[in-house]
Amino acid sequence: MATTNEALTQEEQDELIRKYDPESNTRNLKGITAAIVFIGLLSFSLFHLYTGAFGQFTAYIQRTVHLGFALTLIFLLFPARRKTMRQTVPWYDYLLALASVIVCGYWPFFYDSLVQQVGGIQSTAQLIIGIAAILLVLEATRRAVGLPIIIIAAVFMAYALFGPYMPGVLAHRGLSIEQFVNAMYFTTQGILGTPLQVSSTFIFLFLLFGAFLVQTGVGNYFNDLAITIAGRRVGGPAKVAIFSSALNGTISGSSVANTVTTGAYTIPMMKKLGYKPNFAGAVEAASSTGGQIMPPIMGAAAFLMIEFAGVSYWEIARAAIIPAILYFAGIWIMTHFEAKRLGLLGLPKEEIPPKSVVFKKLHLLIPILVIIYLLFAGFSIERAALLGILSTIIVSLFLKETRITPSKFILALTSGARTALGIAAATACAGIIVGVVTTTGLGLTMGNMIVGLAGSIATSIEVQLLLTLFFTMITSIIIGMGSPTTANYIITSTIALPAIIALNSHPEIAIPVLAAHMFVFYFGILADITPPVALAAFAATGISGGEPIRTGINASKLAIAAFIIPYMFVLQPQLLMIDSTFFEIALAFATAFVGMIAIGACMIGFWFRKINWLERILSLAAGLMLIYPEGYSDIIGFILFVALIGWQIVTMKRNKPQQKSA
Repeated sequence: MATTNEALTQEEQDELIRKYDPESNTRNLKGITAAIVFIGLLSFSLFHLYTGAFGQFTAYIQRTVHLGFALTLIFLLFPARRKTMRQTVPWYDYLLALASVIVCGYWPFFYDSLVQQVGGIQSTAQLIIGIAAILLVLEATRRAVGLPIIIIAAVFMAYALFGPYMPGVLAHRGLSIEQFVNAMYFTTQGILGTPLQVSSTFIFLFLLFGAFLVQTGVGNYFNDLAITIAGRRVGGPAKVAIFSSALNGTISGSSVANTVTTGAYTIPMMKKLGYKPNFAGAVEAASSTGGQIMPPIMGAAAFLMIEFAGVSYWEIARAAIIPAILYFAGIWIMTHFEAKRLGLLGLPKEEIPPKSVVFKKLHLLIPILVIIYLLFAGFSIERAALLGILSTIIVSLFLKETRITPSKFILALTSGARTALGIAAATACAGIIVGVVTTTGLGLTMGNMIVGLAGSIATSIEVQLLLTLFFTMITSIIIGMGSPTTANYIITSTIALPAIIALNSHPEIAIPVLAAHMFVFYFGILADITPPVALAAFAATGISGGEPIRTGINASKLAIAAFIIPYMFVLQPQLLMIDSTFFEIALAFATAFVGMIAIGACMIGFWFRKINWLERILSLAAGLMLIYPEGYSDIIGFILFVALIGWQIVTMKRNKPQQKSA
């Protein structure tokens, strides 16, 4: 599978996704259990369609019903160990599923008495229910999401319970078992907190929207559209991968799934053209990871950011546009330079789908445009998602091959619900982490520690700022390893973000809250391609046959924009379109785009010709100065940029007569 230039079969794709994406590692059930799971998934979606259309239940009921569906279905679908009992459910998982129903049904059944009680847990039964809820969430998350987030949650739980024994500034009064369980399950500070609230409302409906798009064939259409637009260009298959991954990222919530589904045909095409396996896999991994930062959906993190940053959806999507474009532009530029360096051309004409056929299906993009319009027009997120689903169904009726039949309609409901299981578990588990930070004040403590560490190294406030951002970047990447997008953002914004916000106490620094959130979000996402735990890059090697670590390193080089631009938009928020005029935004974008050309040349070692180490250093310097949106740096960077181009042209002309005489 890994050494061929042929595209992967659907079965091979599924196997690869299961290997690197825990959310896809489900049992292949049959018989009565399969019927129970089918009804459960269908009911899960119908519950959310009903509450989205006619109004949500009260917070505790909405969230516990959502959690109950997720936990019960996870224990029936996800095995305790990856390679055991793939087609049957063992007796203990039936017990865990039943326990999930009881624990999550406790809130709706005793709602009136629970909301009126004060002073914490009132009985042994409540204590048992609360402990069971915590354990069930942890186990379900381990199965559906993976071990890294469980390790983080366990460390935070230990911190909450053993606070008096912590060293130095980390010490706190600590929580008793009763206090901890009460905060985690009988308030909205922990498991039933904001992350689960967003999962039980906004995110689920948008996952359904994505499932309906898939049933219309939009994913395949993105691929055809990308080949039509970019296939004939220099290094065509790599640019197809970039374009299709950016489009698929609007409906995919997983870097790994995006890498495998689009990479199944783009990576073999790149290898066939002449790209090396490590580079071909890196292009797909970097592009697919970038789908998580591309508006409008951004791996569902945009909807969490509304609650966490306290800003509107429009502000988030607007802020994300320029950095996302620069990210993909950087990958596009580097693949272009690599193709020029290797002398690679585009795809042959016979491999390009006819434009008349592709453009005949442009109407399939209408639902995405409808969603964008509704969100920007001020519609509620739930209403926008519901109308997006409705528009998808209507648009699908135009052509026979895209039409959503009753069977496809049911499949969309069940597949959307299945996708939501991992996210529901992850947000519930992340709620434990958020709850510990809230009840112990750990976020402020960690923020002050990071700022204090930067202050102990440097006295200059400018250097302290850069060091704080650097330490926050490292923290975000480490925390983000192995976590899905939603949980990733929740954890990084809870643990790493306070360090940046703490800098605002200094009179010379004023970092916008949204810029701080975007900073930790970007670096949490980059964990998917940053070695040693680069899941998207590792998944790509299953198709390319390359080396995992080298593919991860190449992907990190291709994604260099994502390592640079967050620093720039924290220092100068014009790149996020915050408090800036149209001229300032246009100038910042134009200079940053030109800067990415210079940085791309540095990373690949080729521009108009092969460039030496000194030219690469100068290219990097020119690029950084152009990306930083400040007048003097732009002027210096542009002069250096032009000088480098001029020098290359002169030396190329000088070498031509020598080549002819030779």
